[in-house]
Amino acid sequence: MCKILLVLMGLVLVPPSAFSEILTDSHEFKTSREHLVKHYIEGHGIQNPAVLAAMLSVPRHSFVPKDIVSRAYADTALPIGEGQTISQPYVVALMTASLNLNQNHRVLEIGTGSGYQAAILAKIVNQVYTMEIKEKLHKKASQVLTSLGYTNIHTRHGDGYFGWEDAAPFDAIMITAAVNHIPPPLLKQLKDGGRLILPLGNPFLYQNLTLVTKQKGDYTTKQITGVLFVPMTGHALNR
Repeated sequence: MCKILLVLMGLVLVPPSAFSEILTDSHEFKTSREHLVKHYIEGHGIQNPAVLAAMLSVPRHSFVPKDIVSRAYADTALPIGEGQTISQPYVVALMTASLNLNQNHRVLEIGTGSGYQAAILAKIVNQVYTMEIKEKLHKKASQVLTSLGYTNIHTRHGDGYFGWEDAAPFDAIMITAAVNHIPPPLLKQLKDGGRLILPLGNPFLYQNLTLVTKQKGDYTTKQITGVLFVPMTGHALNR
């Protein structure tokens, strides 16, 4: 049975003195991140060691706008401009853990946004391919990821509905925007035995986080929990 996901406001404020350089991972930021992971990630059922390690390692404060960096380690979604958000940390961890990833995998992410989810994936898998339809977000995320030293993340500006065909197939695919159907091109680009996760449902109201598994050309789906994501734009809305 699907249950509604509650947004848990695990707000940990970081002193203003830490805001001078947003890419600096200060003691205050590390302490806030540890509190978030302990109480709102591991504390709410995420047990995958690789996911927990990634959540502890990636500096979420580097992916949020400077004027709201004090809220970087709250367990809530935050605005990043262009009508988009950086996802709630618990949801990031849940989606990542649901894909059952390992260090040999290649993953396609649809909806780079801030780049935070791609960074989490890159700590776990071999290669991450991430697409963003909004050019300003694509450029900003690419800059941040480069500044943080990620070398196994490939970024592309484009409509993720059609995937990244020349890099396919993928062991796993993650869609981080709401859509009312599963894009057929992405199903084709998923390896046999692979998993795809997405917020499936009305893009403007309510969705179910849905896990799709591909086996010998057939697909099985599993609803995980209720979520609320911003809509997938481009061809998905015009279809």
